[in-house]
Amino acid sequence: MLTEEAKTLRNKIIGVLLRDARLRAGKTIKDCAAVLDCSPGTITQFELGRKPLSLPQLEVLAYYLDVPLSYFFDQEDLSSQEEEPMPSFTDIIAARRRIIGVLLRQGRLEAGYSQKECAELLGCSTSRISQYEFGQRDVPIPELEALAKFLSIPFERFLDETASTLTNYWQLKDEVERFKKLPPELRKFITEPSNILYLNVAMRLSEASADTLRRIAESLLDITY
Repeated sequence: MLTEEAKTLRNKIIGVLLRDARLRAGKTIKDCAAVLDCSPGTITQFELGRKPLSLPQLEVLAYYLDVPLSYFFDQEDLSSQEEEPMPSFTDIIAARRRIIGVLLRQGRLEAGYSQKECAELLGCSTSRISQYEFGQRDVPIPELEALAKFLSIPFERFLDETASTLTNYWQLKDEVERFKKLPPELRKFITEPSNILYLNVAMRLSEASADTLRRIAESLLDITY
């Protein structure tokens, strides 16, 4: 059974990391409150570990504070990155809440457990489990982690790091950073519209087999000589 002590400890760890990320980003408690559409006091409670965050709320704050979501789980190093236009956080949280609920319900049914057994694990009512599964209530991260372990669901399945708006944001930023590391002359060549044909040829060649490349090279030598 997930104890109150374990919940409290996990909430405090997340709170410390959240405060650190907020200070690094130069954001105020009021700024974060506006993003989640809650009171500044609620953000303070999050940072002190006195109030649990849901995964959608943490995802949105991670995006807003410009840190990878994995920072709150793997404690990866932070890197300063440029500001980007922000999406509709309220809609994202609502959608993610429903998705997490569906995944929970699906995992519970596949594992053959009842809502009552999940409720006993968390020390809550079956109605709360039902609210979690139908996306009507946020699932605090310590409880979501406990349910994932109980139902043998990899926690990564709940993370929104595959095809969402926030993930696209991180992928784009990664691509931009890699582009910046290219030599100046190569960046100039890539961004020149008239060179698209050459880039398409290069892409096709990169997918060709060694034998195909060898035959092309031999053909070029025949033409040259």
